[in-house]
Amino acid sequence: MDPEKQYPEHHHHHHHHHRRRTMMKVIWSVIGILVVVALIFVGMAWRNVRVATNTMYSPSGIKTDLPKKLAAKKPINVLLLGTDTGALGRSYKGRTDTIMMMVVNPKQEKTTIVSLPRDMKVTLPGYEDESPAKINAAYTYGGVKETIKTIQRYYKTPIDGYLLVNMGGLEKAINQVGGVTVTSPLTFTYGGYSFTKGKTYQMNGKEALAFSRMRYDDPQGDYGRQNRQRLVIMGLLKKTASYKAILNQSFLNSIASESQTDFSLKDMTKVAMNYRGATKTVKQDHAQGQSQMVDGQSFEVVPSDEMQRISNEIRTALDLNTINLTENN
Repeated sequence: MDPEKQYPEHHHHHHHHHRRRTMMKVIWSVIGILVVVALIFVGMAWRNVRVATNTMYSPSGIKTDLPKKLAAKKPINVLLLGTDTGALGRSYKGRTDTIMMMVVNPKQEKTTIVSLPRDMKVTLPGYEDESPAKINAAYTYGGVKETIKTIQRYYKTPIDGYLLVNMGGLEKAINQVGGVTVTSPLTFTYGGYSFTKGKTYQMNGKEALAFSRMRYDDPQGDYGRQNRQRLVIMGLLKKTASYKAILNQSFLNSIASESQTDFSLKDMTKVAMNYRGATKTVKQDHAQGQSQMVDGQSFEVVPSDEMQRISNEIRTALDLNTINLTENN
């Protein structure tokens, strides 16, 4: 008698087992292909991120302990510079309209942002013959390096790295993260947009730039403008605090040609991983100067006690001892 006819269920079971094994092979093959495809995509995305960060990477020429500090998760002081001109590759550099020190302290989960008046009267360390000058001219004469040297001369605060963005880059960055939420400190209309004091707005890039650019109708003049710039930066910080946002390919691509930084991809990854909690509390401040005319030019003169106050604030945020500026000048 045919054994298959004698034990039909045995044949069925064997056939079923074989079919299931074939099915599993197909499933594992598909999973394998998907994993390979995913890895290729991740590799390509990572490569593109690396290309974007390489485009942005530009050492300042100032020696810093940034990699050491990032490895130890210590607080860092980042210089934020904004220019109001076109692409950064142009021959005409322009001036830095926005100058802020931003201390990111991961242990305290706190970020401190302090604006310096762009018209602050200074003697440029590398360009004494061109002095007195406004601090925003340091970039025109000697780039980021001269700007850092000037700030360190007057405030005695270490600067661990910098980020220079022009306004086009800022607009794109804001659009990439889906806009920023900002409450207006005053009522005004500028660039076709109207803002009401105390009202909170979800702003796109263009609107945020209009909000942060207005200067002449603000009763506080440039100090009012600095305040609105800080509000926009704080809104952007809150949005880019996630690991995904900082290393998001389209985000980096959008600002790569319009930004410069001395943070490498490795540095950025460390900041994204270990420092994002620092946006929980954001404190903002500014160095207050007094207007003064010198040889027909208008300067902001920051008194020594105000410089001392800002130096103390930044150094304390960095977990460093304060320094008496008058003794160290």
